[in-house]
Amino acid sequence: MFAFQRGFRSFLEEEDNPAPFPVDGLEKTEFVFARLRYPMMRNGYFGRAGGSWATDYPKADRQFVQGVRRLTRIHTRSTEQVVDLDSDEIFNWPWIYSTEVGRWDLNDRQVKRLREYLLKGGFMMTDDFHGTFEWDVFIASMQRVFPDRPMVELDNKEAVFHVLYDLDERFQVPGIQMFFTGNIYENDGIEARWRGIHDEKGRLMVAICHNMDLGDAWEWADHPRYPEKYASLAYRVGVNYIIYAMTH
Repeated sequence: MFAFQRGFRSFLEEEDNPAPFPVDGLEKTEFVFARLRYPMMRNGYFGRAGGSWATDYPKADRQFVQGVRRLTRIHTRSTEQVVDLDSDEIFNWPWIYSTEVGRWDLNDRQVKRLREYLLKGGFMMTDDFHGTFEWDVFIASMQRVFPDRPMVELDNKEAVFHVLYDLDERFQVPGIQMFFTGNIYENDGIEARWRGIHDEKGRLMVAICHNMDLGDAWEWADHPRYPEKYASLAYRVGVNYIIYAMTH
């Protein structure tokens, strides 16, 4: 255990997690990485920038979109956009990323706004929540958003797994906690689960990445000790989700 602790500390000490604001950060583009800011449970984890919604922010966002720019022809802004459910501004962003949703706590107005956003064509990707307890917290709000829509396991036939990359062989993507615990899973979230919610026409509205941490893979992809196979899958998944959201 002490070896893992030393490994985890040294991993972080080698990297100061820089995320400078790019010179083209305010460029007008066809796609922007939008990160959802939400209220959290009172006993929730306070990550960077003051809340669990900001975990891995902003480096994960800015490093991931560099991959989107290299791997696709999508004209993508080099900086993220933080979006609140309490503002109509959310309707300006067709794709939103929600992290650590096992700690969120949406009020009635936010539940209604998120439902409206998704039914109007919006797409939400959730990530970085683990195990039974965090799943139950996520579901408590999500079932209020869509009490009338089933949440299903996404199989390999789902279009979202084939819009650019064929992602039949998916696996659990761990966060850097693995350098501390020696495990690629967190809490009791041993198995990666790919789930989703569809609208009445079969369009995927919510892509749920449970028991994995794609945001960490984006954030630490440039670190020599973070395994390339995890970072590569995380980028491919994110790219597919963006292209799907913009074409369906």
